[in-house]
Amino acid sequence: MSQRSWWGWGLADRALTDSEIHALAERVGPLLPLDGAVTPVPPVPALPPPRVRPPASLASAVSGADADRVAHAYGKAYRDVVRALAARLDNPPDLVARPDTEAAVAALLAWAGDAGIAVVPYGGGSSVVGGVEYRGDGPWLSMDLGRLAGVTDVDETTLTARAGGGTFGPALEAGLKPHGLTLRHFPQSFEFSTVGGWIATRAGGHFATGPTHIDDLVQAVRVVTPIGVSESLRVPASGAGPAPDRLFLGSEGILGVITAAWLRVRPRPRRTAAATIRFDGDTAGLAAAREIVHSGLQPANCRLLDPVEAALQAGVRDGGARLLLAFESAGAPVDDLAAHAVAICRAHGGTTEPTGSSTSGAWRESFLRAPYVRDALVRLGVLIETVETACTWDRFPALHAAVVRAARSAGPRGATHVTYRVTHLYPDGPAPYFTILAAAPRGGEVDCWDAIKTAVNDAIAAHGGTVTHHHAVGRDHRPWYDAERTAPFDAALRAAKAALDPRGILNPGVLI
Repeated sequence: MSQRSWWGWGLADRALTDSEIHALAERVGPLLPLDGAVTPVPPVPALPPPRVRPPASLASAVSGADADRVAHAYGKAYRDVVRALAARLDNPPDLVARPDTEAAVAALLAWAGDAGIAVVPYGGGSSVVGGVEYRGDGPWLSMDLGRLAGVTDVDETTLTARAGGGTFGPALEAGLKPHGLTLRHFPQSFEFSTVGGWIATRAGGHFATGPTHIDDLVQAVRVVTPIGVSESLRVPASGAGPAPDRLFLGSEGILGVITAAWLRVRPRPRRTAAATIRFDGDTAGLAAAREIVHSGLQPANCRLLDPVEAALQAGVRDGGARLLLAFESAGAPVDDLAAHAVAICRAHGGTTEPTGSSTSGAWRESFLRAPYVRDALVRLGVLIETVETACTWDRFPALHAAVVRAARSAGPRGATHVTYRVTHLYPDGPAPYFTILAAAPRGGEVDCWDAIKTAVNDAIAAHGGTVTHHHAVGRDHRPWYDAERTAPFDAALRAAKAALDPRGILNPGVLI
């Protein structure tokens, strides 16, 4: 059985092989000055003993084994992989808990509160913003929700399903498939992220338009807090004051532990239509995408790749941008919708690639493989960071230019490449996703990353973008989130934290 990688993304046996890493170096070499070295993967480091012990009544749900603690020490950000490869685990969890009932969750929270132990909820561990890494001084416990999993109820009349907070994406879809249903929520982390994690971080998923954030797909949420259980009412809609489940969407584990949720599912798609459109540049592609979303067509995929992104991720070398279009439906025909969108693209100077073109498939394969390639690039000494945001249409050109300038000015000497794709589209603006590539100084990777991250996020904030569209706030984005939220909302959030977690043990340092 494949094991999760303790130092990098995904499954250990799916990491790039040595020969694949050397082939990657040959492709990247012309773009970046590599030093020819490949960082070895270290053995699992030995850790200092835990600073705390659980009471006998909880011992069966808690582990102090080094392998468990190492695997829960970090998320999967660039800086996490760099530190793990250097065997730098400065503050691993003292204990890892795996409760299998809500009563066990409540008991663990009560004990931790009495003992002054920080508790960090852990879903799939795929955070790229420091969301599962405690940076305080005292003892802490990582609460892995993997045993609170499974699709426990499917209501085909209301098209809803109940799933445990620790249910991973593939297990959720497997539980829905016999009913002919699907959530159709496929973040890039789908294989290694959970229902509770999606809700806690307001994850963005499959659809480029229409319902795409997990917010849109949640009917009700059940949460264990230090002062009791909160479960919102299962109704299609309500106007009864602020919605209770909205409080926990995006709460990132600071208010309670999400143990279950009712989700809005749909029949599996049976009709599809797709097209790939080439544009001479991304400006015309953006104009076409904006008209498509303004038309109300709501394609499932409407993903624009700038020319460099198209070359690196889809293998096209003609200098053009690409718009990847797809429509899907459980019953209604979609060919006319696709034809209308293609006509809009042609009016903006786009040309349709021939049927059977490999561009879309190549990009999809690259997208699925990207986290493993990222890890290999880290081992080659490449700094690779992704930054995503959302802004209004009028602000995007200046924001884009500012991000490129900031990354290049803050990056190391030599080439710093910045590409982007638009992952999600709204009538009022796009959600661009930037990739930054540079040759990182060996031993100074984290400092280099910090400098680029700070400069780029400052540029985004200065040009009217949000600090995150779907990666969450965590600890890495908190300085910009502190500035982004309003003073009255800051007061309300802090009051909610004080009321629900009076001892302040839940994920300290995240959000506030």
